Order: sequence, then structure tokens, then C-alpha cells
Amino acid sequence: MSHFMNGLTDFFWQHEIYFRIVVSAILGFIIGWDRSSKNKPAGLKTYTYVSVACTLITIVSIEGAEMLSQPDSGKMMDPLRLAAQIVSGLGFLGAGVILKDGLRVKGLTSAAMIFYVGGIGIGIGAGFYSIVIFATLVTSIMTKIGNIFEEHEIKAVRLPKLLRKKNDPEND
Repeated sequence: MSHFMNGLTDFFWQHEIYFRIVVSAILGFIIGWDRSSKNKPAGLKTYTYVSVACTLITIVSIEGAEMLSQPDSGKMMDPLRLAAQIVSGLGFLGAGVILKDGLRVKGLTSAAMIFYVGGIGIGIGAGFYSIVIFATLVTSIMTKIGNIFEEHEIKAVRLPKLLRKKNDPEND
């Protein structure tokens, strides 16, 4: 069994870059699946492509900076410079899904999610698995809570009477 675990660990470390792309694709796919199930403008493929593209660009940026930088020559490259350009591109993509219908604006959540999935791709590309997976879980939980609020049209939350100040005339 330990031989198998050592082999698995070696495989993982030798192929971590490929693993990053797979994790990014899975997370983008899950988010896209949620959006597709709600018949939103961007779906499975869009979110998967955005997440994996951002991961790939981040990996290329980091690996390229390591490969092409020459510490003794004064030639250094900034590995996150390319990732900064991803953000501009995500803004362009997000703007493409925002539609105005009379006084109503549609697609803002889809645009925000495209930006978010780009962040997932950048984070996974840089190797920050745990923080990205944690952020994805927290965001998923919070959006489910948000859906419940929207379904029940909850606009405000009132504190129970026990938590209000005693002897306050406004509370009677």
C-alpha cells in the first residue's frame, strides 16, 4: 500500500500542472452547470472555458517568468503581469452578457460569475488549491442562501424581541 501511495505522490508532483487544469475545469464546470440549470446566458462550456483559460494563462505566465528570467543579468520577469491582463479580458466578456431590457438589466450575475470563474482559474493556475476550493464552497453556500431569500422575497431580517433593548419605547 505504501508503494502505491509513494507512486501516487510522485505522479501528482510530476504532473501538478496538469492537475491544476483538471481542478480548474471541474470547478468551472460545476459553476457552469448551476448556471445552465437556471437557463442563464452563460453556461457549462462558457464557465469551463473561462476557468481553464485563466488557469492556462496563469501557468504560462508563472512558468515563463521562471524560465526566461535571468537573476544574475538583471533580467527579471513579473509572473503576475499576464494574470493582470486576464482581469481586463474578463471585464470584456462580462460586459457581453449584460443586457438591458427597458428599465431592467439582465446578466449582471452571469458577468460577475465570469469574473469569479476567472479568479478560480488564476488561483488554481498559481497553485492555490485550498483557498480556491474553500472560496468556491463558501460562495456556493452563500448563493444557495441568497436563492432562498429571493424565493421568499425576504428584504430585511428583524431581530427577535429578546435581542432588542428593554425599556425602549420604540420596541413596544
